[in-house]
Order: sequence, then C-alpha cells, then structure tokens
Amino acid sequence: MLIDYHTHHERCGHAVGKLEDYILSAMKQGMEQIGLSDHMPLLHVTDKDNPDSAMPMEELPRYVEEALALKEKYKGRIEVRVGLEGDYVEGQEEKIERIVNGYPWDYVIGSVHFLGAWDVTDFRQVDRWEGRRVVEVYEQYFDAIAKAAATGFYDYIGHMDAIKRFGYRPEEDVSALEDAALQAIKKHDLAFELNAAGIYAPCKEMYPSVSILERARAYDIPVTYGSDAHHPDKIGQKGAEAKELLRKAGYTELAVFTERKRKLKSF
Repeated sequence: MLIDYHTHHERCGHAVGKLEDYILSAMKQGMEQIGLSDHMPLLHVTDKDNPDSAMPMEELPRYVEEALALKEKYKGRIEVRVGLEGDYVEGQEEKIERIVNGYPWDYVIGSVHFLGAWDVTDFRQVDRWEGRRVVEVYEQYFDAIAKAAATGFYDYIGHMDAIKRFGYRPEEDVSALEDAALQAIKKHDLAFELNAAGIYAPCKEMYPSVSILERARAYDIPVTYGSDAHHPDKIGQKGAEAKELLRKAGYTELAVFTERKRKLKSF
C-alpha cells in the first residue's frame, strides 16, 4: 500500500514511538501518504478507570501542533495527513463535535470502542462478556456504528466489525445488522476502512470480514486502508494481503483525504 491512514503513537499510552518515527517508517517503505490518527481523549470515563486508553485532554492541542509542524517539515517528501480517531460514544455528541470542529483535521475516523463504559476492544475488559447474549452486544455495537455515521462528525468508519476482536461471535445470523450499518454509511456518504490489525487479534481476520467488504463494494462505498499501527515498524502491515482482499472484492481505488475532502486514488 502507498498510503496508511490509521496510526497511533506514544501519547495514547498503549503505543510506542513518536509521531516522527511513524513518518520516517512510512518514508522508508516508499509510501506517498501517511495519516496520523491518534485516539481522541476519553470523554465519558476516567483515565484512572481506563488507563493508557487515549491521550489526555491536555495533550490534544500539543498533538495537533506537533502533527502540523511535521506535515510542514516533510512537505515535498511525503504527504502527511493530520487526523484523529474520534470515538463515537452515544450521549457525548456535543463534546465530540467540539473536538471535531475545533482543529484543522484532514480527516476524522469514526470508531466505536465503547458501549457505555465498556471498552469492547480492551483485553483488560474481556470478562464483561460473561453473562451476556453475544447477539445483543452485536446489536448494540452495529447500532452505534449506524448512529456514528449519521452524526456528520466523521469522514470514514474505522474497523467496522471490531466487536469480533476477541472471538465472540453470535450463533445467530447478524448480516442484517451489518447491512443496516453499511446502509447508514452509504446514506451519509462516508467511506470505511480495511483495517489490518485484526489479523493479530484472536479473531484472526482483518476488519471488516470479507463478506462485509464484498457487500460494501456492492453498495459502492469508498474504502481506505489502515494498519492501526501501534509501533513504527507496523506501518503498512499486511498491506499486500489487504490489497489482494480489496481487489478480490472489486475495489481499484482508495479514499484519501485533505482538509476533510475525499478523493479516490487508484492502487
């Protein structure tokens, strides 16, 4: 891949490396564009109860300032895009909107990590699955994806089926839930990402599944690629496999972003 739009760094607490390290790694691989997209600060739960989950609020302006400076520093050598992984949490829309509108982002990823106070992507909280009907969690999760798409806050939806991360899968058919989320993404003219990180999780496949990817193509929803790197060496991870999956699904272009405007780039 010649782009990578989903990356993290040391400010979030669970990644390593400085922003510049990620840019240098992308340059070493000959990438044309690298997106910086660290986690939005926590809004509805505390850092104490969810340590090392996201950058502290006081770091947000420093993150943006550093990213913009690096964008200028490497101008003409690699295209740096300044982004944010902006968690969607139902009930926190006003706070999210202030962050989304308060900085000069090139793009904002709409991801769902939290269902209420439960971070369904945090390995430290896997025990919260106990006693729950898996299908009901999936219903809540995909409903949140659809609601995120409808807010107008985001440019694309990140790791759309990350709810499968730890291998909890319902016995029931959830394709209707997935389709409802895809239809919301289409209706509100968002893109979505093929996120490579799921390969290394217990679910052992990228986000989203091949089935969702194929249906997204049938709906003509634009796609982009993200490594979800938490280490500079992971930039572009599984890029060849991602390209193959995308081509098999019928994609020949990737969505790229500048100042919240989307274009399509052949790959």
